[in-house]
Amino acid sequence: MHHFLTPPILKCGFALARGTFVTCWSLVLLCLGDGADAQDRPPNILFLFADDVGQEVLECYGGQSYSTPHLNELSRTGMKFNHAYSMPVCHPSRLTLMSGQYPFRHGQVTWGDYPQAAEAKTFSRCLQRAGYTTGIAGKWQLALLGDDPLHPQRMGFDYWDLFGWHEGPRYYEPMIYRNGQVRDDTLGHYGPDLYQHGLIEFIKTNCDRPFFAYYSMALAHEVTDDLSPPVPHGPFDRYGSYPEMVTELDRAVGRLVAALNALQLREQTLILFLADNGTPPEIIIRAEGEELIRTPVVSRCNGLDIPGGKKQLNNAGTNVPMIANWPGTIRPGQVVNDLVDFSDILPTFLDLAQAPLPADVAFDGVSFADRLRGRGASPRQFAYCEEAVLPKAGGVEPDGESSGLKWVRTQDWKLYNDGRLYHMSEDEREQYPYVAADDDATSSAKRKQLQQAFDDLGI
Repeated sequence: MHHFLTPPILKCGFALARGTFVTCWSLVLLCLGDGADAQDRPPNILFLFADDVGQEVLECYGGQSYSTPHLNELSRTGMKFNHAYSMPVCHPSRLTLMSGQYPFRHGQVTWGDYPQAAEAKTFSRCLQRAGYTTGIAGKWQLALLGDDPLHPQRMGFDYWDLFGWHEGPRYYEPMIYRNGQVRDDTLGHYGPDLYQHGLIEFIKTNCDRPFFAYYSMALAHEVTDDLSPPVPHGPFDRYGSYPEMVTELDRAVGRLVAALNALQLREQTLILFLADNGTPPEIIIRAEGEELIRTPVVSRCNGLDIPGGKKQLNNAGTNVPMIANWPGTIRPGQVVNDLVDFSDILPTFLDLAQAPLPADVAFDGVSFADRLRGRGASPRQFAYCEEAVLPKAGGVEPDGESSGLKWVRTQDWKLYNDGRLYHMSEDEREQYPYVAADDDATSSAKRKQLQQAFDDLGI
């Protein structure tokens, strides 16, 4: 992978639509708007959603294998969450994220699809109705865009710049759909640079109104593995290594924060960084003809070597990094232990947007916006995760086999639907399960509490 210099802060002379140029100061004034109006309006939201990145990857969580200075700075000047929980693989996480409901609520959803009945209730559609302009760049994974190129529009995005998932490359010389049309200007380019540039242009164009800018990263997922011939190598005649992709991911965070700073939008903008599931156990590093060569991913964290846990229901697969940063609203240097799962993202965004939840949907999520505003902890009592059974669609294979396991948990205790109970604060690697016949008074009470959570979910 080629190496990039961190780009300089945006300079004067921004190019806008139809070739018009305005000065830096004029654009800043446009973005700031009237002082009273800027204070009254809800915050902009920059949502940074990383792919295949566990907590052990980030230095601010104790990671020792990779340099993540920009994420460290977001954590140092913002709020770090210790107990954010995903689904174990990509698609169920995205389904939960956008719908505010757990996957089992939607019935049998094929891999890489989104239930049509739920399209009108995504967080992006709800934010549009609340007056936000919405844009997304990077990964979609909710439809094959070749079959349904306007799917992001139906799901609530005014602008999109998304790679053709399982249709073409995402990194070198990427295949990108911009607003329904395949771009013809990507030859010789590195995909993440194009996604970031497109999202920055979206922010610049819409900085005078509330915006929702969603960077759904390709990084740090491996290349598509089902195309013939395989997708192009990078400049070193191979694909990016996991450390190189983490470096690029962190650089992207710095680039987007620099853009907000240049536009003087930081105090008006919540930045939320989150990852979709744990680190992969291995990645594709190069192609030899049609054969794809893989290399293991093991990360050092707090003195331990941690193999990638993607596809697993343990902490390595589902306990993901989450950082919130909002100068002037979020007090710097906070580390919180509130439970958060992905169903909480939709109600939190709508709470921040001062918009009501749709009345005809039974959402699983609860808002943690008060935690961000400094008004108190999230009311969530337990987190939920499932190993969803998702049949393939359009020739796309799921990321792994499923046994139908599910769990509910608090910060300290975790119960699987097969009866295994773990005291997570003492047994993080889940080596010593409690079975009901051996429960003591404490484990029996915790089992009863968590079983009630399963019962409340109807499981």
